[in-house]
Amino acid sequence: MSIIRDNLETVKANIEAACARSGRDSKEVTLVAVSKIKPVEMLQEAYDLGCRDFGENKVQELVWKYDMLPKDIRWHMIGHLQRNKVKYIVDKVYMIHSVDSLRLAEEISKEACKKNITVSVLVEVNVAGEESKFGTSTEEAASLVKDISELPNIVVKGLMTIAPYVENSEENRLYFARLKQIYVDIIHKNIDNICMEELSMGMTGDYEVAVEEGATYIRVGTGIFGERQYTAV
Repeated sequence: MSIIRDNLETVKANIEAACARSGRDSKEVTLVAVSKIKPVEMLQEAYDLGCRDFGENKVQELVWKYDMLPKDIRWHMIGHLQRNKVKYIVDKVYMIHSVDSLRLAEEISKEACKKNITVSVLVEVNVAGEESKFGTSTEEAASLVKDISELPNIVVKGLMTIAPYVENSEENRLYFARLKQIYVDIIHKNIDNICMEELSMGMTGDYEVAVEEGATYIRVGTGIFGERQYTAV
């Protein structure tokens, strides 16, 4: 019996049900297995069960696992990214979900130019306005997207948010709906050099609501791997 297998089947069934409730095709939703602080053996098991998208919070851990695991994995940087660490991951990640300032975007652009690659990013929006969270404000999201769009070798693919921790996932519906509205408003601005396709929102406790509100990426860790054990890598 595999706990990871059972958990993955449950999450996928929940995604299917949420899509059915909201009239969406489940192919529109990508499950990112949040693998922070998990041993590579668990990631390998999830990979063997079909997972190809993995999310990490820390640069050092992403780089280490990148070298240890199959090369067709799509790595997602979902944690706060410091500018001085961009150079270590810019050519290893499929997408950076947590771009929250123009200065960070400029650093990503600079390193991408050096390596002659184009980096896909999402702009992180602090929809709930929590002081403990990173992200640009809802009011400044569109202007930040426009400013980033003018940089070389970086392309904005959409928006991301981390909703508050709540016992009742319904409480986060308004934040997911708000992010979707900001996303639609930005699309209508027809800004050059952006490709607004993705909404990264929803985690283990609220991903079904996020899917109902339009999420294209959901970030699930505990729901796949179980509670995190905070031990050294």
